[in-house]
Amino acid sequence: MVMEATDRPDQTGLLIALRHPLRRLILREMADGKVISPLELSNTLRHPLSNVSYHVRVLAKCAAVTLVDTKPTRGSVQHFYRSAVTAPWAQQVLGSRESEGEAAGENSSGTST
Repeated sequence: MVMEATDRPDQTGLLIALRHPLRRLILREMADGKVISPLELSNTLRHPLSNVSYHVRVLAKCAAVTLVDTKPTRGSVQHFYRSAVTAPWAQQVLGSRESEGEAAGENSSGTST
């Protein structure tokens, strides 16, 4: 029996999304069902909001995160997301902490780039 693309989540898209260290950090911040906005992620992870927002959109596109709420804020709309990653292999990838320094903008010697 051949599985149709609609029979399961986009595992290939999730695999590709998890290749980026910032996306893994974002999903780790959303662990345990935590609902968080890109602005809060930007402040917590100390990355520019534009970068974090872009990567959250990539994660939403491959269904790794789900939009759960919106809130008007100063003439804009703040979006709140929750992780939707349930695949055991993806949970295992998120459980490992390799490349944390790379995502934080450090090179292999531990200094900022």
